[in-house]
Amino acid sequence: MDHRPQAWGRPRDDVYGAYDASYMQTNQPNQHTQSPIVTGTSVLGMKFKDGVVIAADNLASYGSLARFTDVKRLRTFAESSVVGFGGDVSDMQYLDRHLTELAIDEAYTSTTTTPNAQPTLNARNLHKYLSKLLYHRRSKFDPLWNSLLVAGLDEAGAPFLAAADLLGTTFTSPSLATGFGSMLAQPIMRGLVPDEASVAQVTREQAINCVRECMKVLFYRDARSLDSYSLAVVTKDGVELSENEKLENQSWAFADRIKGYGTQTV
Repeated sequence: MDHRPQAWGRPRDDVYGAYDASYMQTNQPNQHTQSPIVTGTSVLGMKFKDGVVIAADNLASYGSLARFTDVKRLRTFAESSVVGFGGDVSDMQYLDRHLTELAIDEAYTSTTTTPNAQPTLNARNLHKYLSKLLYHRRSKFDPLWNSLLVAGLDEAGAPFLAAADLLGTTFTSPSLATGFGSMLAQPIMRGLVPDEASVAQVTREQAINCVRECMKVLFYRDARSLDSYSLAVVTKDGVELSENEKLENQSWAFADRIKGYGTQTV
């Protein structure tokens, strides 16, 4: 064996011949990950008369294992919009870095000098940009395995909420959800905001309470959910983000009183 540190573990060329690396198949095309490993679950969003509420729990699951319990899946952009990420966490981190670079570019190239003025990229522009990015990656057969919700205000200052998925498909609604939230939380939110006309009748407190109730339902019904979550409210005054919300009045406390639960002896 060649005991030089730069060649540890490799046979000596002068004894065994040159190292044969053909088995590595370095002439093959580049390959990309097509199966998400560490993933986040539902993201919820709802409009109200002055803005948008958006929430996502802080869990990242390794398959069926609730592995990482402090992963924040809401990201603010330019202090005026919020992006909620569902799906693969590594792709979420890539998009987070990309949005950071985009925000820096926007800050340098913006010529706005009026105090409290809207940034160049409002929520509608940001959603369109992200949807084109997702479609571009899908067209390269290297998709970003994420479902996104973009919440904020449009160019007219009206509440804006829209979704985009890994195929670049986009849609908007007074209330949106990804993952199991589209089945478990949407009926609750639609009961409060069934259409765009009803948004003007919903107050901030009603929207927040509804989203909190949906997060509780997801915690009890979705095995990939957590009772710790992040919640953001976007209005004309900016973004209010709380990343350590906790569900209250949980009903699982009765379980330790049931014979046979956990490590109890019957």
